[in-house]
Amino acid sequence: MEFLVEKIGMSRTIAKPSIPVTLLKVKQVKVCEVLGNNRAIVSYQQGKTINKSIMGQQKKYSLSKEFNRFMTIDVSNTEAGDLDLSGLESAKRVKVSFNTKGRGFSGVMKRWNFQGGPGAHGSRFHRAPGSIGNREWPGRVQPGKKMAGHYGNEKVTVQNEIVSFDKEQGVLVLKGSVPGFNGAFGKIKVVK
Repeated sequence: MEFLVEKIGMSRTIAKPSIPVTLLKVKQVKVCEVLGNNRAIVSYQQGKTINKSIMGQQKKYSLSKEFNRFMTIDVSNTEAGDLDLSGLESAKRVKVSFNTKGRGFSGVMKRWNFQGGPGAHGSRFHRAPGSIGNREWPGRVQPGKKMAGHYGNEKVTVQNEIVSFDKEQGVLVLKGSVPGFNGAFGKIKVVK
């Protein structure tokens, strides 16, 4: 079973020993159509985007205006309606998928933890990547060479242990950290 979540942030438990935890808000999701094989088309609220195709889907599934996004996920529901959250109450572990924080175009020291050169005395080699290829043979830069480029904003999946789940508030507490910024949108999957 999969659930759509929003990252609230990190905290820690009060008990001894204190453990770091991440708080996730389980989004309100409507099951529109059950496709079979535990898959279903679901709708959820994200931003204010609205166009004719979304309005057509809302009319088809009799949804209110705030449900403006659609996705196919694994569910335990057998018919349309609110998403069944009972699977989270008994679950022990979940796979959490989020996009990491985007860092834009980054140099080799930030992206690959290169050491860099001396900071002073006219070295002229401070944060540069250094040599990138060989001599006459092969006469080119090898594929996969660690160089400056786009860093972050890629999908990462981690497994976390569930500490607690508040069904009324829809807040899931996981042990440890998950990728992404506070307020990021992601997906969790219950691990058997």
